[in-house]
Amino acid sequence: MYIPKPFFITDSAQIDELVLNIRSVDLVSVGSSGEILATLVPFIWQKSENSLGSLIMHFSKGNEQWKSIKCGDSGLAIAHGDQSYISPANYENKVTDRKVVPTWNYQSIHFSGALRISEDVEELREIVTQLTQFHEKSRSQPWSVNDSDPTYMEAQLHGIVAVYLDINSVEAKAKMSQNRSVIDRSAIINDLENSQRLEDQSVAKYMKELDQS
Repeated sequence: MYIPKPFFITDSAQIDELVLNIRSVDLVSVGSSGEILATLVPFIWQKSENSLGSLIMHFSKGNEQWKSIKCGDSGLAIAHGDQSYISPANYENKVTDRKVVPTWNYQSIHFSGALRISEDVEELREIVTQLTQFHEKSRSQPWSVNDSDPTYMEAQLHGIVAVYLDINSVEAKAKMSQNRSVIDRSAIINDLENSQRLEDQSVAKYMKELDQS
């Protein structure tokens, strides 16, 4: 991923926080005929003390992508965070030298590594349970996998496959106008805070947090 120095995130705590907020990735792999395949999937990042760990996901067996994956094939998982259009109207020099253009603020994380597949039902049960617990934990009455009819759940588990990406590289980027002046950044934040788009407001909040860090 192209990452100019001002936008490069190296702090592991910042990366962890982004991952927790993003919650899904586009998993990209190369098919048997050289075609590029991609699927958006929720994931768990299972870390390890001695390595970058693995992304754990699952596909429907009806999805042809998993059938082309051989153990050890290279894969790329792309996590997209909040993003916003940034208008040149926010820049001080819009009326002086007028050397301004629109841009795009965004967060992105690339996980690269080796892929593997498993159809083990107990592994899949654990993946589904972990994903469900993570997404249900903020609800006042969390739903549990055990609340599902056992026979129905068993049939569903036989209809999916586990997909693992054993990570060898993590690249994280937050392009949030760090290369602009304090005045420009303040104007951008104010503009985004007054937007009707919740995602614009989230970008403004993140920019403020960067300024305070």
